[in-house]
Amino acid sequence: MNVPLHNKITIDTYMTPLDHPEFAGHEQIVFATDNETGLKAIIAVHNTNRGPGLGGCRMWNYASANEALTDVLRLSKGMTYKNALADLALGGGKSVIIANPRTDKTPELLRAFGRHINRLSGSYITAEDVGISSDDMEIIGSETQFARGTDATGFGDPSPYTALGTFVGIKAAAKHKFGSEDLSGLTVSLKGLGHVGYDVARQLHEAGARLIVSDIYDPAVTRAIEELGASSVSPDDAHLVKADIFAPCALGGGLNAATIPELKVAVVAGAANNQLETQEDGAALMKRGILYAPDYAINAGGVISVALGEPGASDSIVRQKTLAIGGTLAQIFDRADAEKRPTNIIADELAEERFQHHHNPA
Repeated sequence: MNVPLHNKITIDTYMTPLDHPEFAGHEQIVFATDNETGLKAIIAVHNTNRGPGLGGCRMWNYASANEALTDVLRLSKGMTYKNALADLALGGGKSVIIANPRTDKTPELLRAFGRHINRLSGSYITAEDVGISSDDMEIIGSETQFARGTDATGFGDPSPYTALGTFVGIKAAAKHKFGSEDLSGLTVSLKGLGHVGYDVARQLHEAGARLIVSDIYDPAVTRAIEELGASSVSPDDAHLVKADIFAPCALGGGLNAATIPELKVAVVAGAANNQLETQEDGAALMKRGILYAPDYAINAGGVISVALGEPGASDSIVRQKTLAIGGTLAQIFDRADAEKRPTNIIADELAEERFQHHHNPA
């Protein structure tokens, strides 16, 4: 069955969300539309045992509605684990807007999305993600109190905290694998030079690492070459580079049965979400002797800033909790070594211990 939805958006195979292979006991799945603005969005709340489901809004030109549904189901579940592992009093949720962020985004569409968020009465709290900027969140936040990462709700753009946590996590991984968190002289292949990726690259450069960068946006690559003394490769070749560390900081799914055998690194540690295509890919990395920093553990700095960045909050408290990401990863690495099991499985178990039996109705 092939039902037209919006422009090139089609439903590939008809199914209900409950039948979807990525459905994981989600508490709430909402399809939101607005005829006047063309808004088509999906909001998913996975688990609220620890508190409201917090997770960003992603605007992406999905090839189909099923692709968007797959993304939001996976990402919302991931936020439950991320928020629990970061020890936040929050559950997990996510939203996606099916549109091209470069051509379809309008203030009216964003405000319509904000009104839909408001109708959920706080079961879901939104923030920025791919395709949505801090300025966009200000517009969304004009229609709902359940938006974070705005100037009115704390520290604004969360990307500097995501980058800080990722950098701290890379140092923790280096200490575990190489015996020292000193990055000077190490080579890092960094894929993705967006707000987070570039800031990670800057901190790595300042720490003395040699950078090999890649991005689909050529001006970002040129900037890294000029400002950080980096060399470059194409994004398709980033995982093929011989380096000490591979830092994926773009879209997820890049670690899979095809790419893992091609890696020439000792550590994978980066800011991208959903880096593993399947859970089994974590075991494949372990089998090759490659230390993997679970993505939702290392990139939690942004959600920490969003969660704790209430008006009047102290930046030092947010930074302190973000810096603690290094300790969390060290715990995961040590337990994985002791039990001879993949780090992604250990991270999942630590998160599940915190949210499956923890109920916080507030």
